[in-house]
Amino acid sequence: MTGLLAELGVAGRLAARAMGRRVRAQLEPFPDLEAFTREMEDLLAQAPATVVQDYHWVDLPASRPPWVDTGVRLEVGDQVSYFAAGRVYASRLLDIYVSPALQLWCKVGEAGEVFRGTRDSHSFTADRAGALLFGNYFPNDWVDHQGARRQDDAVYGQVSGGLKVLVIRWADGALAGLQALSTPGGPQSRLQAEIARLQKGDSAPSGWHYLWHLGPAEIYSHRQTPHGSPCIHCHTRGDVGILQKEVDLPLDESSEISWRWCVARLPSTLREDTLPSHDYLSLAVEFDNGRDITYYWSSNLAVGTGYDCPLPNWQGREFHVVVRSGPQGLGQWHQERRNLYADYLDYMGEPPARIVRVWLIANSIFQRGEGQCDYADIVMHHQGVSTQVL
Repeated sequence: MTGLLAELGVAGRLAARAMGRRVRAQLEPFPDLEAFTREMEDLLAQAPATVVQDYHWVDLPASRPPWVDTGVRLEVGDQVSYFAAGRVYASRLLDIYVSPALQLWCKVGEAGEVFRGTRDSHSFTADRAGALLFGNYFPNDWVDHQGARRQDDAVYGQVSGGLKVLVIRWADGALAGLQALSTPGGPQSRLQAEIARLQKGDSAPSGWHYLWHLGPAEIYSHRQTPHGSPCIHCHTRGDVGILQKEVDLPLDESSEISWRWCVARLPSTLREDTLPSHDYLSLAVEFDNGRDITYYWSSNLAVGTGYDCPLPNWQGREFHVVVRSGPQGLGQWHQERRNLYADYLDYMGEPPARIVRVWLIANSIFQRGEGQCDYADIVMHHQGVSTQVL
């Protein structure tokens, strides 16, 4: 009952927030897909004949399960850009929705591997011949690299909205094509943003990678602390990303992890243990049984609180433990140290044999708030031996 009451309480506060934004005319309307279509068609009409090989429009209702044939057949080496507009609602009442960047996934051919971009536009080179396929992600999850789903496709009936996507196959390369069509100002800002993304490249910190089935992001970057030591900076706003680094260590009574962090801003002002308010920043450790324990700074839950992840795709896989709470100490550096064996035993049951990864997690998709944090000096400890992770 406590869990249900918590869910209802959070839902009520989120509904009140959304109603307040409606009254103040601050609620962001659903994107104008007709205007998006006109703007992009106007740009394409101005394209020199040697720039665009062909283009296609695709409508993707949120309720349609993967995978959808776009009608575009690619050859090896084809360079393609897509531009998407729209949104997918988990709840219109609570104003909870997913952006095209997170929702739209692709693959080339049935046997191709799934991928997505970090923004509402993305460019890629086909590594195989086949049909370009699109797939809705939320509220499901992938269980393999070909896009098999974790839950039954009936879950797509729980969401609403959809996306409109323009697919451009370039005659002479994506960057050259985008630059040929782009001039400053107006609707061409979509093209300029995609040019900037291509020129920026992969921003993931060296030695780390994003969790494949959640997808890439631009949340994390290498920085330095005020004292000049290396750290990883996290900045999340309306997005999600899990950054991972491989480790391989035994898990026994001596196994510990220590780290320093400076949390400047929390992405939630509500308790994070309900689905519609599950926005947080954390450091996690994954074990060889596929489970992980994640340590985070709560906005108001008591230190020591532990709970199974409220997201359906993560229940039984991820366990959350509050190590700090409230606004006191935000913006300051803090040292943490946890005994992983003891925490696993206390919160999750009989510990497995090994530790396999360290994660940094940032989630702000539900309330679309902003979170900022720096991590430094992440160290694994086992039987008196220290292993530097960061």
